[in-house]
Amino acid sequence: MDRRTPALPLYEALADSVTALVDDGVLRAGMRALSVRSFAAQHGVSLTTALQTYRLLEDRGVLEARPKSGFYIMARPHQQRPLPTASQPPLRATQVSVSNPVFSVLSYASDFSYAPLGCAIPSAGLLAAERLDRHLARCARVHGRRYNLYADPHGDAELRVQISERALRLGHAVAPEGVLITNGCTEALNIALSVTTRHGDTVAIESPTYFGLLQVLEARGLRALELPTDPVNGIDVAALDRVLGARRVSACLLASSFNNPLGYRTGDKRKAEITKVLTRHGVPLIEDDIYGDISFGEERPRPFAAISPKADIILCSSFSKTIAPGYRIGWLAANHRHDQILAAKFALSLSGAALPQKAMADFLGSGGYDAHLRRIRKVFAGNVDRIRRVVDRSFPTATRMTNPQGGFVLWLELPKGFDSDALYARAIRERICFVPGGLFTASGGYRNCLRLSCSHDWDARIERSVARLGELAHELLA
Repeated sequence: MDRRTPALPLYEALADSVTALVDDGVLRAGMRALSVRSFAAQHGVSLTTALQTYRLLEDRGVLEARPKSGFYIMARPHQQRPLPTASQPPLRATQVSVSNPVFSVLSYASDFSYAPLGCAIPSAGLLAAERLDRHLARCARVHGRRYNLYADPHGDAELRVQISERALRLGHAVAPEGVLITNGCTEALNIALSVTTRHGDTVAIESPTYFGLLQVLEARGLRALELPTDPVNGIDVAALDRVLGARRVSACLLASSFNNPLGYRTGDKRKAEITKVLTRHGVPLIEDDIYGDISFGEERPRPFAAISPKADIILCSSFSKTIAPGYRIGWLAANHRHDQILAAKFALSLSGAALPQKAMADFLGSGGYDAHLRRIRKVFAGNVDRIRRVVDRSFPTATRMTNPQGGFVLWLELPKGFDSDALYARAIRERICFVPGGLFTASGGYRNCLRLSCSHDWDARIERSVARLGELAHELLA
């Protein structure tokens, strides 16, 4: 009896060869694939076989059909490296002091002569700034005098309606009256903390966490209590429960979706468990949802406020990561503390700029935002995949790496004893900017870690810079 393995059907063999080209980086995410007819001609097969091949590649998530445009290569999960280890920060409140080194990093990150692997700000070419600018010009031409006044402290009424309607799609029922427009997400976080904490209080946070959040805590004189955090599931809920039962914590501040820098997505079930624990201990939740719209999956994650609508939650977000960071338009949504929140906003900045808010409302009302999101999600997913591939072939073998489910940052963990500050010093001399891991904690850890931004248009310079970082890391470990 012939016991040889049966040959694969031709269309499966062809699909395997295309998949291998994608996995090897020859075919890259976002590239346009051959038409079915051209593929058939190139491989000398029938149109039926070519169509079967493409259908199988669609099922595998390798190809994507776009109406009236053809087939395109999709971003592929790439996880040859192990994930970073779950963090184990000391479960004690820590005074925060990160501002000076952060300002130093930001000075290089904003200099375009350095390779842009530092700041998590999308390049202008990827965003919708031009369309938004046209709305702004029209608003200035037609309504210039009307909007050259102090705005309502709540923010533009039409913009608050647009935000409320988008929230409702996710099951987050917040009335326009419950939405407050802010000067970016940072002001929203400041307001949320001002109505939930006092100077010297303790706030529970993820670890590692975004250094800008640590700066806000430092400026407000608040102490950080870092929670054990897993790069797949997020914070340790049992540890949160123990901490809240043992000491006074005034607020908990967490990412709704795609923590910066780990990029994980907390599932709905775990979100419900977290809010249940917080409610039992009487601790309000401040959720930062700034990356929520940049999901690589089919569905946008629901925020905590949608999953636990009766809980004491303040949601903070902005359009800075998706449309226009320079417009500084964020918002805060809450079903509690309305008077306190409005008073805090008035004391901080009175109101936001009226004309940009009106332009943003018109842009959202035009219906172009969702199409824009679909485009940039694919771009960011492709960028993350490309940089992960360069890391995989360039960095030391023991390097661990995250597999983000959204957003546009990567977190690398090198062996214990590695000094990312030393790597940073050498990289800056070669005009490459990234963020050392020590800036993402108040408790002195993560010196062997670093964050790479994947938010700029992919080009040869970025590829060379990531590869060079890998070479420098090898040298430092030698």
